[in-house]
Amino acid sequence: MPASYEKRILRVLNYIHENPAGDLSLDRLADVAAMSRFHWHRVFHAMTGETCAQSVRRIRLHRAAAWLIHQDWSIADIAACAGYPNVQSFTRAFSEAFDISPGAFRKTGRLGPRPTQKSKGSFKMFTVEMKQIPARRLAAIFHKGAYMDSGSCYKNLASTASSLQLWPEVQGMIGVHYDDPNVVAEADLRCHAGLVISPSTTLPEGLEEVHLAGGDHAVLRFKGPYTAIKIAYDYLYGEWLPHSGRDPADAPCYESYLNAPVDTRPDDLLTDICLPIAPKA
Repeated sequence: MPASYEKRILRVLNYIHENPAGDLSLDRLADVAAMSRFHWHRVFHAMTGETCAQSVRRIRLHRAAAWLIHQDWSIADIAACAGYPNVQSFTRAFSEAFDISPGAFRKTGRLGPRPTQKSKGSFKMFTVEMKQIPARRLAAIFHKGAYMDSGSCYKNLASTASSLQLWPEVQGMIGVHYDDPNVVAEADLRCHAGLVISPSTTLPEGLEEVHLAGGDHAVLRFKGPYTAIKIAYDYLYGEWLPHSGRDPADAPCYESYLNAPVDTRPDDLLTDICLPIAPKA
């Protein structure tokens, strides 16, 4: 694990440990890591096996357990110091983690086993290529909700392209994903489904214009059903990126679809996952 990424992970974990009652929001932790919010959460989860929220909970509860044994503070004070809004929420979280209430834990007089970090397991290997990709202009439909429920957006795009006879001008179909499903609730996930069109093509009525910047991109080609694509993201963010010597750009990752489910078996679907990469310093 290269030092730059390892140090970012450790810097964030130390920050959580030192500020259990502070601002530990996802955006704040991305700032501590000095990484784009579009990518930090995926990198952290892929490298540690935990979401940021799981790490925050684990560290807060471990600190609380130590305070219960080594300090004479009230349980309410410990709950507040550990970042919990009230004794009830703290007791519930602590009991779930340690299988014992905070009061009973204190009476044991010893520090029991801490909540353990999940193992990230092994990665399936994929080929990742660095490519210079030109800027792209999309005619797009916005979707909010589970990414797997965005299929109707692509059907609407295809219908629009057919009715307006746009297909000769369409250069591809792309999904731009703004949120990490590991940390954002399905109902709040945001994406654009878009057709790649030239700057001179008139934007069809009812579609939104989206611009993707050109430049260096790490491109991973995934073959298989969309429902299994998570393993490719885990490899890209948890294995390739930390060993690449490069930083992701402050722009969302997107998927370029090279064929379509209407005439392709799920196992033969081809998707290029395109990760924008920041210029070398």
